[in-house]
Amino acid sequence: MAPRQREPSIDRTDEYDKFMEDLAAYHEKRGTVLDREPKVGPRHLDLFRLYKRVCEEGGYDKVSDIKAKPLAWRRLAAEFLPGVSNITGLAFLVKTAYYKNLAAYEITNVHKREPPPKEILEDVTAKGGDLLNRTLENFLIPVGRDAESSANDGDKDKDGEGPDREPAKTPKEEKMDIDEPGSTGGRVTRGLRHAPPQRVLFQPEVSSRQTRQSSNRLNSPTPGSSTVGAQTNGTYATSFSLANYEPSQPIASSVKPVVTPGNNPDYFRNMARKLAANRASRGVQHHKGMMLPGTGFIGPNIYIRALLALQSGIVEEQKYALHHLVKISHERGDKYRFDGFPGLAEALISKVLEVSSLFYDVRWELSYADSDSTAGPYTLNGLTGTPDLLQKIGALTPLDAEDDIQTEEFSEALATINEAGLILRNMVMLDQNAEYVASLPLVKDFIVIALNLPHVSCTVELQHYALEIAEQLTKFYVLGGQSPLYQSLLAQLESADRGAIITSLRALGRIAMNSEVNNRLSDVPVAILQRICDWLLIEDEELRLACLDFLYQFTATLDNVEILARNVNSQSLVNQLARLLLYHAHFDERRERTRTLAKNGPPPDTPPRLASTIVEQLAVIEEPERSSQWLKTCFEEDPAGEITQIALWTAYNQSFQAASQQPGRPALSQAKDFITNVSNTFPGAIAQVVQQGPIAKYTIKGLRPRAVPVDLRGRPYMPCQWLIPAPPSTTLPPQLPNQPPRPKLQPCNEYAFKPAQMWEHVLSSHLGLPHDAATGKFDLEIVRSTSDPMVDVKPDIKPLPERRYDCKWGGCRHFAATNGESNPHVVAKHIKTHLPDDSPQSAHRSRHNRAPPPDTDTDHSSTPTPGGAASAKAAHKYFLNTATDERNDAAGLPLASVLVLRNLARGFGKMDAASGGDESWVRSVFAPVKEQLYYVMAYNLSLREYIASLTRAVAAAGG
Repeated sequence: MAPRQREPSIDRTDEYDKFMEDLAAYHEKRGTVLDREPKVGPRHLDLFRLYKRVCEEGGYDKVSDIKAKPLAWRRLAAEFLPGVSNITGLAFLVKTAYYKNLAAYEITNVHKREPPPKEILEDVTAKGGDLLNRTLENFLIPVGRDAESSANDGDKDKDGEGPDREPAKTPKEEKMDIDEPGSTGGRVTRGLRHAPPQRVLFQPEVSSRQTRQSSNRLNSPTPGSSTVGAQTNGTYATSFSLANYEPSQPIASSVKPVVTPGNNPDYFRNMARKLAANRASRGVQHHKGMMLPGTGFIGPNIYIRALLALQSGIVEEQKYALHHLVKISHERGDKYRFDGFPGLAEALISKVLEVSSLFYDVRWELSYADSDSTAGPYTLNGLTGTPDLLQKIGALTPLDAEDDIQTEEFSEALATINEAGLILRNMVMLDQNAEYVASLPLVKDFIVIALNLPHVSCTVELQHYALEIAEQLTKFYVLGGQSPLYQSLLAQLESADRGAIITSLRALGRIAMNSEVNNRLSDVPVAILQRICDWLLIEDEELRLACLDFLYQFTATLDNVEILARNVNSQSLVNQLARLLLYHAHFDERRERTRTLAKNGPPPDTPPRLASTIVEQLAVIEEPERSSQWLKTCFEEDPAGEITQIALWTAYNQSFQAASQQPGRPALSQAKDFITNVSNTFPGAIAQVVQQGPIAKYTIKGLRPRAVPVDLRGRPYMPCQWLIPAPPSTTLPPQLPNQPPRPKLQPCNEYAFKPAQMWEHVLSSHLGLPHDAATGKFDLEIVRSTSDPMVDVKPDIKPLPERRYDCKWGGCRHFAATNGESNPHVVAKHIKTHLPDDSPQSAHRSRHNRAPPPDTDTDHSSTPTPGGAASAKAAHKYFLNTATDERNDAAGLPLASVLVLRNLARGFGKMDAASGGDESWVRSVFAPVKEQLYYVMAYNLSLREYIASLTRAVAAAGG
């Protein structure tokens, strides 16, 4: 699957743009640097949204107050950085981004106070708070340790310790004293650590017994002795104490005699004689080196214990194993895998195969030899499967068993078999286990045996387990029409059990899904096809979806479409599928920008050439956001589109190579990272390798260039349609004879977003009118040559030769009759008629749903122009959208219905082409629903692309 599209970090709305302009002006006035999009971790912070959230919490000081709001910054960081690990470390970066860019702005605009100067605000760290009370007098600018030590030494030399000086720092709350030993109260966090109390060596009590030199020696000092403290320092006192230390006399311990072979040999001889007699009486043989139970050996874990018990064949041990494996498979299915415990799957399959012995006079024998070993009537081949299993089951002799009254042995045996089937069902829900079990041929034999058991109530549970196992395994199988498993699944469609029917349809629809072989659902009885078509009329969404999944696989081949067309009422089927296209559709009102295109030509092969203003806007964005925005600007998803990777990378490199080389601009990403980011930006785009003989072609499927680029918010740019001379290499369409040669012209295709920008571009670039860079206005006065005696030329204006202006917007012929216009003011007003009206009066009329009065003489804004959009305006549209998935793609019954309809249209078209007659299946079946299909394509955004593909298939078949 393609990776999910990364969500944008910043919502660039008009309100966001206005806020950032005000914030940039504030920082410029304050003399600080604004980081417009600070990057924290993998994402860029939206300063506007962060500012609103902090203000909602009470401001920077309230959020930073540990007592009032503990861990507030961590909570805010989790909101702005969803799914990012190490949120504790990134919370301080979010706080720093707000402190540097928004703290002073908040004090000015929210609290209406003068913020501290930048020397004690933006230029220092974001640790701490209390910004509203921070001043130059009470705040101490933090310095390094070396500088702080030098400053402290200088203060001591100059002013001493300074006990009377007040600390030059922001006042803090008073810290509690050092904790007493054993106290439960903790210190105030972030306080200074107190020095530990001095340790005093242990001094034993001095014995009262006097030695011979006692009169000449000093007594051993005590810790509280003031005499020693007054005469010696700490080092001398410690040495003196160590020199006079005398340990106390050891106390004699009481001893207990131990019986050993040396001091009491008779005792050990009697003990050995008794052990030998007990061993002989029990018949126990002594095994040297074996750890017997009860001697400290804990045995295997529960997984190995259950596996060995299941393989032992002992009934009680198997009950124990199955009881625990049911719980393990339900709770630890992702950890308890078949490939980690060899033999477990085979043991479970052998257990469930015992169900035949409860209803038939048979006990299956498992053979792992060649296929000839299946000649026996009760033998199953464990290597290749049993192809004649249905015939063997039909030849079995059933036992007389009452469904209502069962023996105790029968109930216990069936319960253990059901437990084994439940374990298999739980385990195959994991794809790795399903792939492992699918490689065992015996599991197909078990499913066939379980589905062909007698139709009694006690077999329903095991049959449902078998169907659910088959639903998970058939995607790994390629089943022919004569396969026992395939025939058994088809037989379930004739039952009256809704659950069995739905699961069987799902299993049949998934056959060979994970295989490259195109599986054909062959030999399907006509009665079953008719029942499936009838089930589409039932108001049961799950049953309908299972039927459509089966029909989608069934109609994928032409032979099956012919069978369906000749045995089922195809027109009724198509009508019902067309009704399901709007199943559970809901009204959706959207405000879109609509564009009127000149003609629906073929999609462009190359991306649009971006104007320098658009390139400058994108060049300041860091990678990979820049490449994502460029891709969204120039490309769009198209399932039928395709572009080579080298062409895509070359277009991107040419767009930003010159801009990225300027100082301070982010560098371009590598080609490998750029191609990887394409799939992240467009989930439907897939990089693939197409082998064309010996040459490999690297392409990206599902992507095509836009005809008109869009801005960062998805709004289309306006192309300039002023005709300019084309390059000499441009090829013109053929001319009619006896016509003068036509000049090679092409549209300018410079893009602008607002009509005013396009108007200025035309006047400056194409008409060459004088432009004042300071005021931004054009000089539209008429300036003639001095040869005209009726015109007074001002002395400060340089006379110019008379010039006539013409309009070349999209082949306009407005001034053709007069051979141009000499008044530039008239030409400038005429150019505005080709551009959309963005005046306040026009916006007011749009809000009140009143169209502007048309002006047939001068209003050309709604006239289509060649190759581009003639007008763009916002309009409210109502749609009937159906269900979508997490990628905003169609899902559910509408999607399944349109896919079946497309298969039918293609199949009927091939049938018409093969028959060559006047009778057309496509016209007779799709003509009654054609208007309904176009209605769905117009009002259902979810199915629009699929309906377009369907209508193309109908049109290609002559419908």
